[in-house]
Amino acid sequence: MRGLKIAAFGALGIAVFGFVSMHLWNYLMPAIFGLHAITFWQAVGLLVLGRLLFGGFRPRGGGFGWRRKMMERWEQMTPEEREKFRAGMRHRCGPRAPAAETHA
Repeated sequence: MRGLKIAAFGALGIAVFGFVSMHLWNYLMPAIFGLHAITFWQAVGLLVLGRLLFGGFRPRGGGFGWRRKMMERWEQMTPEEREKFRAGMRHRCGPRAPAAETHA
């Protein structure tokens, strides 16, 4: 059932992005550059081509991969390195209430 929902949302997303891309192209490109109007499927093809050229289809790590990596780096830091990091963050982001450290 969950896979069916994901497939439905994926199809809906492709349809929405395809129609938006098609209408933007057909509104802008012929008027600006003198290019021909495109069909829905050509717009979807352009989206896939752009994704392949600029983003690829690789997984993104679940969205929180950066957090795990940062925790691993934090655990490997010495107390002096941690304090230096905190001082640098305070300098960049402004003062913040000290957070209680948790130790595993």
